[in-house]
Amino acid sequence: MKLAIINDYQRLSQESADWSRLPDDLELDVFYDRLSTGAAELLAPYDIVVTSREETLFDRALIEQLPNLKLLVTHAGRNAALDLEALRDQGVVVCGTGYGYANATVELAWGLILSLAKLIPEEDLGVRAGEWGLHLPSGLTGKTLGVLGLGQLGSGVARVAQALDMPVIAWSENLTEARCAELNVRRVGKDELFAQSDVLSVHTILSDRTRGVVGAREIALMKPTALLINTSRGPIVDETALVDALRRHAIAGAGLDVFDVEPLPYDHPLRSLPNTVLTPHIGGRTRENFAARYRDALEDVLAWLNGAPIRVIE
Repeated sequence: MKLAIINDYQRLSQESADWSRLPDDLELDVFYDRLSTGAAELLAPYDIVVTSREETLFDRALIEQLPNLKLLVTHAGRNAALDLEALRDQGVVVCGTGYGYANATVELAWGLILSLAKLIPEEDLGVRAGEWGLHLPSGLTGKTLGVLGLGQLGSGVARVAQALDMPVIAWSENLTEARCAELNVRRVGKDELFAQSDVLSVHTILSDRTRGVVGAREIALMKPTALLINTSRGPIVDETALVDALRRHAIAGAGLDVFDVEPLPYDHPLRSLPNTVLTPHIGGRTRENFAARYRDALEDVLAWLNGAPIRVIE
């Protein structure tokens, strides 16, 4: 039996988990490059594959070329790059891992907010070039944070805002008054969320219902001084409408960790817009989170080998 760990581009799998616990007759190979092409030929011999999140598309066309695949383990409990129906049809068991430390995405969201409000990238470059105080940054105290989606991540971002004396408003389709009262957040309508927010942070799951929920109409409601932050998934925000608004300075800036196409194409217009701060989908990708997920992945493999799979994704 053969096991492949793929997309270990940070080379953390071996130091994070004790893979020597695997049976002696199970052959382990680790691949460090991001696997986006040539997956069928590479993975065809393997019975077990451990992948990170969304780097490799396991669609039906690929899955049907992996006759030996019996177990697929993915980081976290959700992976949009997996065709679960095709995997079921092929008889493949799919297991996930824990997410690790959820505050990692909260931390990044605030990193993007502060980078934009305090103009940190520009001022850093200015100091290095011999300048001193190119711009006048904005304060956040008393400004309104709007949160689109008040789950674990949205509520974490809200708590930091409250520590900075920022009032917090929130909206999502199923958000209740009870949830808002629990977090001392004011529930508003969708249009109010966009119109009143000085900083709008997106924390909803991508689904058919939320795809494009931040569209041209919603962005047009925002203040010209407002900042838009997206650490959730790219397609929640209409990227074309956002680029247009940023070019026209209809909003002040955007901090983005996620995009419609990842990696972001080299010629993408977002790369040339100065009123953006861009990061490469690193919200949950911390050293601590990857280490925890590799430990869980090993547990998944051992449990499946023992005939009692855990964290099965249906």
